[in-house]
This record gives sequence, structure tokens and C-alpha cells, in this order.
Amino acid sequence: MNNPYGDALLGHQSRPTAPVRAGEGKGERAGGASATFAELLQRVKAEGLLDLAPRYYFGRLALNAAIFAVGIAAFFALGDSWLQLLVAVWMGFSGGQSAFMWHDAGHKSMFRNRRAASLVGYIHANLVNGVSYGWWVNHHNRHHSHPNHLDMDPDIGRRTVIFDMKQYPGRKGRQRLIVRYQSVLFFVLLVLESYKMGKTAVQMISRREVRRPTLEATLLVVRMAIFLTLLFTVLSPLLAVAFFLVQNATLGVYFGMMFAPNHKGMELRDGEEESLDWLARQVLTSRNIRPSLVIDFLYGGLNYQVEHHLYPAMPQKNLARARELTMAYCAERGMPYHEVGFWASYKEVATFLHEVSAPVRDGRAGATSQAA
Repeated sequence: MNNPYGDALLGHQSRPTAPVRAGEGKGERAGGASATFAELLQRVKAEGLLDLAPRYYFGRLALNAAIFAVGIAAFFALGDSWLQLLVAVWMGFSGGQSAFMWHDAGHKSMFRNRRAASLVGYIHANLVNGVSYGWWVNHHNRHHSHPNHLDMDPDIGRRTVIFDMKQYPGRKGRQRLIVRYQSVLFFVLLVLESYKMGKTAVQMISRREVRRPTLEATLLVVRMAIFLTLLFTVLSPLLAVAFFLVQNATLGVYFGMMFAPNHKGMELRDGEEESLDWLARQVLTSRNIRPSLVIDFLYGGLNYQVEHHLYPAMPQKNLARARELTMAYCAERGMPYHEVGFWASYKEVATFLHEVSAPVRDGRAGATSQAA
């Protein structure tokens, strides 16, 4: 069934680019006061959208394995050639695609069985990408509970860029230079995202802040041993280093491409308590990227960020239909629902980061932070 509210909602694209705080503009959201998640969830469940889709995920796992295998085959076929840098880009892309598998496994949208989900998670996170699956699950669950909350969302806390001037006093040295030009440097520094996640993995495992530190450490060591052995056996030393850097940079940018447009520039909260109910908390803080076959594939369903946050255990293939139901329900209840195109999403993020850091560039940072 086509969504009768779709065209109207897609035309309603304006969102403030400065930080929006819960409680501001309540008059604009008054129409959504009668919206309840239980009512919307009932519609979603009635269509079976939360039911597992094992065939779909076995197909996705097979596709991911094929993408990885193509890269390995090309690596051995090319040998010691600078064309290997194209293979490095491909393997970075392959790693990003595998991230969708550990993501969905961690949300139990792939398997409800914990052992099966963990098996997929550890293989795709630790072994394929050098990321700690145990750390990520804990970190990501806290993000889902309080998205865009300055004090409760760890995705905000671990960034160098700021989302509100109250965070600026905590930035020192070169971090302040990054904040000054964060609308550009945020995207440039994504090349380091894979390295940062790997570094975090080592730190969390060494501190034994994950459930299975020995298993996770073993998988990381095996991954690095295989990776470096292949590089320095097949390639010359200089090319091996270049391959390593390009693959990690590509993976980092792809990681950033996944998360950058999801919440930045959407509604913010802070304080010791959560001020929004579950429905408003997820809808008002999330930004969708308008779907297409290409976008859905590249984002692994995370372009349906509103729906993913409302129904985190929903199989990826059902998010498109859930979007139709959610958009219609929000239209009925007068709740803002934000969806934009691919380029517009990144423009909104850059504009938001630029406006937040404006007091740093024009010398008002000290006065602003004191006033806050």
C-alpha cells in the first residue's frame, strides 16, 4: 500500500540547524502530544514486521562473503602491483558491508539466539574489522536508549567535535582547533575512524571491560597476523604500507558515512533525566535519508534511521514498510518526521557543526561557555 502522506512529508524538510533543545518550540509539536508508541507498534506488529527473516540474512551473509572473496581473489591475482590500491578500497568497502552484519546481530534482528548472534558479531567485528564487538554492543545500546542526549549518549561523548557550546571547555589544544573548523574537519578526520575504533578495542579489552576479553583479544591478534602476513608476503614493503593505510582510510570514511547523517543537527537534550518519551525521543532526534535501491544497499538499512531507532530488533528488509507506517502515523498525529536526500543530509550536518562552533571563530567562546 502506498503511503498517502508521503509526498506531503517529503516536502516538509526544514529543521533548525542550530541545536534544538527538548522543550523549545513545544507549540510546534503540540499536535504530536496524542501520539503513542504502543499504538504505532500495534500497527507494525499486525503486519509481522518484527518477525525474523532468516532467509534474507543468510542471503546477506552469503553476499558479504562473496564481496570479501572477490577482493581476496583480486589481491592474489594482481600480485605486487600498485593497482592493489583499488583492491584496498574494495576491501574497505567490504569491511563496511560486514559492519551491517555485526550491527544487526547485536540488535538481535538477525537471530534471537544469543550464541548465533554473538558468533556473527565476533567474526564480523573483531576478526574482519578489528573492532571490539563486546564494547560496541554496550556502547550502541546506550546510544539507542538516549540518542542525542548530551550527558547520556556515548556517541556524543566520544567525539572531538562539539554539539553544544557547553562541551567546548572540555576541549584542549589541537581539539580546539578541530572545533573551530569542525564543519570541514569532522569529515576529513573520518579517515581515522577505523584506527580510533581499533584503538578503543585494544583499550577496552586490556582493561577487561568486555565480557570475553580473551576471545576478543585472540580474534584481533589472528586478524592482524593474517592481514600483515599477506601484505608483506605478496607486496613490496612500501606497497604493503600503502595498502594498509588506504584500506583503513576507506573503512573509516565508510563508517563515518553510516553514522554522520543519522542524528547530528537534530533535537538535543541534556541534564540528569530524559525529557522525551520513547516515540518522540527516537523520531525527533533521527534523520532519514530518502531510500532507493542504491541507498538502501550502501547504508545497510541505516538510512531508515527513524524506524531503526523505534524498532531496533526489526530485520533490515522490513524497514521500508515500517517507514510507510511510521510516516503515516506521524502525519496523523502532527509529529515532525524528517527525511532528506543523500547530499542534503550531509549539508545539514555540516551547517549544524558550523553554526555550533561559530562562537569559537568569532571570539565569543569564553563568554558563551560562562553563560552556559
